[in-house]
Amino acid sequence: MDEQRGPGVGPPERWRRGGPPRWWRYGPPGWSRRAAGRGDGTRWPWRSTVLLTAFVLIGSGFADHAQAGERVALDPLGRVLLFLSGAVLLWRWRHPVAVLWGTVAAVLLYLGAGYPYGPVLLTVAVAGFAAVVSGRRYAAWAAMGTLWAGHLLTVHVLYRWLPPSGDDAAPWTEEIVVATWVVALLAVSELARVRREQWARERAERARAERRRADEERLRIARELHDVLAHSISVINVQAGVGLALLDSDREQARTALTTIKAKSKEALGEVRQVLDTLRAPGAAPRTPAPGLDRLPELVEQAASAGLTVTVEGGPPRLSPGTDLAAFRIVQEALTNVVRHSGSREARVHIERRDGRLRLLVDDDGPATGADAGGTGNGLAGMRERAAALGGTIEAGTRPDGGFRVLADLPIDTEEDDR
Repeated sequence: MDEQRGPGVGPPERWRRGGPPRWWRYGPPGWSRRAAGRGDGTRWPWRSTVLLTAFVLIGSGFADHAQAGERVALDPLGRVLLFLSGAVLLWRWRHPVAVLWGTVAAVLLYLGAGYPYGPVLLTVAVAGFAAVVSGRRYAAWAAMGTLWAGHLLTVHVLYRWLPPSGDDAAPWTEEIVVATWVVALLAVSELARVRREQWARERAERARAERRRADEERLRIARELHDVLAHSISVINVQAGVGLALLDSDREQARTALTTIKAKSKEALGEVRQVLDTLRAPGAAPRTPAPGLDRLPELVEQAASAGLTVTVEGGPPRLSPGTDLAAFRIVQEALTNVVRHSGSREARVHIERRDGRLRLLVDDDGPATGADAGGTGNGLAGMRERAAALGGTIEAGTRPDGGFRVLADLPIDTEEDDR
């Protein structure tokens, strides 16, 4: 549950469990805001843009001094091109393609004007990286290819008419270096894009898993509360009616009914408290064992106190805790429905193991009473959910002779079967 808390709530237990912190587990800070290839609409990369622009301007100044006499000296136009190639990177996450083509155009103008080589190419590298990571792969490849072709055209064809005067064609080894630089940049960008998409998939899968676990837990708690309360309140209702009817004529029988009401209400409160304790302390071991088919005699006795005679045929095999609980709740709900919705005061429970499956059969002879006879509400839905969670099935409906039948088919998962 700690993972659902907001930042700063409770002790940072995930740091003590080992492994990277959550902000790094699915990518560096800020990358989640660019999952769609753009910013989140509120933050701009001001800091990196300012630092990069300053680095390009200062570094190009040093390059100007180092290449004096070889290249054209920096003038206001050259400095404007340097500034624009860096400043436009402020929009690189919002409009990556336009920014990349803008930096490529500025750099080609800068190099075509004969200005000194320097860190200006870094602006194209950053823009190309942002475009590839944002998913604009083909546009990035086209822009980088245009940059390399433009540089090739400038230093091998147009150099005769471009400044500086008297310049010679660049050696082809320089072009190999430029091509290698472009390919390496694209490769690193592709790796970053793949990794970021992997982080996005992991985040989405983790969110789906958390929602699925929350839904399953919610349904489990709803089933437990319904099964506990429906059965107990049904018995209490019947016993309350008996007590009221016999209060004047048979005080001893009325006392017995009130004693049953007290016992059932205490039991229901205990089971509800156990469910609520699980909510307050997730993952804690339950204080009492979960009920199973070994408590079937107790269930028969409770049904008898409500005026229902239950005959049990067969004995339960050894079951896993989950299957045992589901089987008990299914029988409990089926008997509760007989008490509430059937005119019959007799029911039969048949337990059978067949082909590695547990078959539970609960029959009554009817007739049905009430608009929702047979348990067509939350009770039947809860039984079906319990069976489906284990890979089993529930069949419920009226019999040809007018009675009602609940048939549960559950897989048996015992310790003996696993060996």
